[in-house]
Amino acid sequence: MRILAIETSCDETAFSLVEASGGLLRPTFVILENLVTSQIAIHQPFGGVVPNLAKREHLINLPILFENIQKIIGKKKIDIIAVTVGPGLEPALWTGIGFAKEIHKKYFPKAKLIGVNHMEGHLYSFLLSEQKKTVNSNFQFSIFNLKSLFPAIALVVSGGHTMIIRMDSLTKRGKLGETRDDAVGEAFDKVARLLKLPYPGGPEIERCAKNGNPQAIQFPRPMMYEKNYEFSFSGLKTSVLYYLRDHKDANINDVAASFQQATIDVLQRKATRAIEEYNARSLFLSGGVAASKALRETLKNTCNKIGVGFFAPSHQYNTDNATMIAVAGYINFLEKKNRPIKANANITL
Repeated sequence: MRILAIETSCDETAFSLVEASGGLLRPTFVILENLVTSQIAIHQPFGGVVPNLAKREHLINLPILFENIQKIIGKKKIDIIAVTVGPGLEPALWTGIGFAKEIHKKYFPKAKLIGVNHMEGHLYSFLLSEQKKTVNSNFQFSIFNLKSLFPAIALVVSGGHTMIIRMDSLTKRGKLGETRDDAVGEAFDKVARLLKLPYPGGPEIERCAKNGNPQAIQFPRPMMYEKNYEFSFSGLKTSVLYYLRDHKDANINDVAASFQQATIDVLQRKATRAIEEYNARSLFLSGGVAASKALRETLKNTCNKIGVGFFAPSHQYNTDNATMIAVAGYINFLEKKNRPIKANANITL
């Protein structure tokens, strides 16, 4: 089954062409093309994403990327067109949806058009963690014994979401908790602005943290010991604000390292407790913040110590991309999910 996927939920315009097979028992994905055009340079002067600018750039980028991916498609049949319908910035979402409808009608009328939840894309991106090259140099992803990974705990961390999910199988899940205010990625962006670092904040804070002392400042660990799976990062962000106000000569590297360590400690503690409480066999880490090397190494080491599997996709499939939308689209197709093909900025898992 060949899937053409489109992602425009925020500030990346992305197309992917994926061959999917194996069903729900052993889903296998061969990546024929994965194209992403970033808008970071456009939004950087504003310290965050400006929705109307994002929409404008998507309108410019979509035809260009489609022309490029058409060269790969050639005369191949497209079985599914998967497009992100939410959550995200509504003006940005509508550009991808409109373009998907246009090419569906004009080029691939026999394909099935499927609306995909962006967060399901992140959730299922753990399926893009074990790869090998095929004879034609495309990447193939397949987990040999998928059933053995469950029950599992999924930690989804991004600019807009922080949540812990229990997964009993690929299609059976329940949300254990999420953030009450700022998502962890949002907190990184806000603290980066306090430190006068460029957008996006996560990579910049990690860069500074490498030269700082993570124990230099004892920032709070909000809700870390509460017996639930919810998060709150706004107070931590405010603590950084007050520290910088009271310490004009603060070492930026130490602030970045200490803040980063505080967030990692909270995520590690909550994830570990969920693994223990639900006797999980695996931890799945995904979302844009999962690109953090410090977070990945901490959670991987923790999983090794307690004897559970750790799965996280490679960097290009952590940040927003259309390949994860193709993966979620395939699973949605197998489950016979029929979401309305319209923008839903607040859809959740």
